[in-house]
Amino acid sequence: MKCPYCDATGTRMETHAHLGREHIDRVRTFRYEPKDQLRFALDCPFCEEGLERVANPRGREPGFLEEFHREIALVAFDLLLYHLHAAHAELVGLPAIPPEASQESAG
Repeated sequence: MKCPYCDATGTRMETHAHLGREHIDRVRTFRYEPKDQLRFALDCPFCEEGLERVANPRGREPGFLEEFHREIALVAFDLLLYHLHAAHAELVGLPAIPPEASQESAG
C-alpha cells in the first residue's frame, strides 16, 4: 500500500503507523460550539469527501483534544484507510473491492 500523502509504502498496518508518525498534522481537532462537542476532521487527499466525527460527545474535558490527539488521529487515519480502499484503491496500490463484497457489507 502507498501512503496517500507521500511515497512511503508498506502493509496496511505499516501505512497506518506511518500516517500516525509522519502525517498527524493532517487531522484537525476542534470544539463544535453549537453542540458543545469535541470533534475531529480529515480530508481525503483524492476527492472532496472528507470525514468528520465526534471525538468526545460530552465535550466537558478541557484538555481532551490535546491529551488524546495522537489516539484521535489514529482513529481518523483508520477511517481514511477504509475510505481509500473503497473509493481509491488503485491510487494507493490496493486491489479494488468487488461490487458484490461491498453490497454484502452494506446489508
